[in-house]
Amino acid sequence: MSIVYVLTNAAMPGLIKIGITSGPIETRMRQLDSSGVPMPFEAFYAAEVEDAARWEKALHEAFGDHRVRSAREFFRISPDKPTAILKMIDGLNVTPKTDVETEPGDKEALQKERRRKSNFSFSLADIPHGSVLESVFDDQIKCIVISDRKVLFREQEHSLSSSALIVAREQGFEWASIAGPAYWKYEERTLSEIRESLDLEEGD
Repeated sequence: MSIVYVLTNAAMPGLIKIGITSGPIETRMRQLDSSGVPMPFEAFYAAEVEDAARWEKALHEAFGDHRVRSAREFFRISPDKPTAILKMIDGLNVTPKTDVETEPGDKEALQKERRRKSNFSFSLADIPHGSVLESVFDDQIKCIVISDRKVLFREQEHSLSSSALIVAREQGFEWASIAGPAYWKYEERTLSEIRESLDLEEGD
């Protein structure tokens, strides 16, 4: 059996990569970490399944309208959407729970980039106080916007990143830091996607 994976990259906010590999997912992630990619890839979900090529094709077709380029496996969608489909398949979850390093210093570089991507202003994104956000890991996990940069999570005030990191660790990930906007959704889009769309609009 081969592995179908959903990868994210801190240097590519709002984008995911959906692909397959016949070898270990860690090996594939290191192969993708070429000189043309600023940051290492991170595995959001990877599953060993039968007929992986068929499932990869199905995911590519299902999210084809979100594809960035026809000849590339990159999609501008939240990673939980293809993951939800993969979890319905009777496959083995082989998602790495720690950062996959290609060279010394990768872990520190990832942590630095995650911290840099953590700042998010709800007012600039036109998201009002009282809005409910859903976790990318689980739609049933929610938080409430209470100020321009803070949320109420499990009856305590948190930043987006501190609350997202709690959820990530409950899912088994051993990350030291996390870019919170990439792991909370508002109206079916991650906050990273929303910020990216605003940046694009401002640049027009």
